[in-house]
Amino acid sequence: MGKGQFRGGGYGGMNQAAMMKQAQKMQRDLMQMQEELEQAVYTAAAGGGVVKATVSGKRELTELTIDPEAVDPDDVEMLQDMIMAAVNEAMRKAEEASAQSMSKLTGGLGNLGGLF
Repeated sequence: MGKGQFRGGGYGGMNQAAMMKQAQKMQRDLMQMQEELEQAVYTAAAGGGVVKATVSGKRELTELTIDPEAVDPDDVEMLQDMIMAAVNEAMRKAEEASAQSMSKLTGGLGNLGGLF
């Protein structure tokens, strides 16, 4: 073999092993991060706090609190709007926390082509 040619995969063997080790660590870190995110809760309020919504890291509504003063039979639409606003804000908080955690894990590499 001439100078500069490589033999049967010998080149980069250490780099490949290190990459595999790093990929396994990233996978463990990802699984741990997902577990932590699923355990987290996110709460948001609307209407000055008369409606509060709590969602889990799994994006499930786990609690909805409505202050009796928010219940006006003549203005059900306003109550509906406050509920939607509180739930949507809590969901946004959960999504934002997930995106921030993923950015920390990937070192700001973006979404890695949709792998995560």
